[in-house]
Amino acid sequence: MIKITPFYTAEVTSTGGRNGHIRSSDGILDFDVTTPTAMGGSGGKTNPEQLFAAGYAACFGGAMGVIAKGRDISNFSIDAKVSLGKSEDNVYTIAAQLDVHLPNLSLEEAQQVVEEAHQICPYSVATRGNIEVIVKAV
Repeated sequence: MIKITPFYTAEVTSTGGRNGHIRSSDGILDFDVTTPTAMGGSGGKTNPEQLFAAGYAACFGGAMGVIAKGRDISNFSIDAKVSLGKSEDNVYTIAAQLDVHLPNLSLEEAQQVVEEAHQICPYSVATRGNIEVIVKAV
C-alpha cells in the first residue's frame, strides 16, 4: 500500500446509494444520482461510472500537462469510458478506457505522452493491477 501526505482531501456524502443523492462538503457537488437505464434504472441523472470517468479524464489531462516537457499538447481532449460489469469470478467491477486526442503531435509522440502520463496519474496509479485500464492516443 502506498502511504501519502495529503495536500487536499475531497469530502462527499452519499445517501441512498445508486438511487440517491451526493453532496460535497463545499456544496459544489449537490445532486441526485440514479441507476442507468441499461441497468434497469430510471436514468436521467448522473451515475457513479460517469463521475469516475469524468474524474479520471480530468486527472489524466493534468498528468499530461506535468510530463509534456515543451511538447504542444494544447487543444487535447480525452474520451473516457468506464464500464461496469462482472469479472470472470462473478464479482462486480469496472474497466476504464481513455482515448486521448493530441492533435498537435504525431500519433507516435502522442502515444509516448499518454504512456508517460499513465505512469504518474493518480487514478492510473490507484487502478493499476486492480482493473482493466486501456489508455491510448487516437
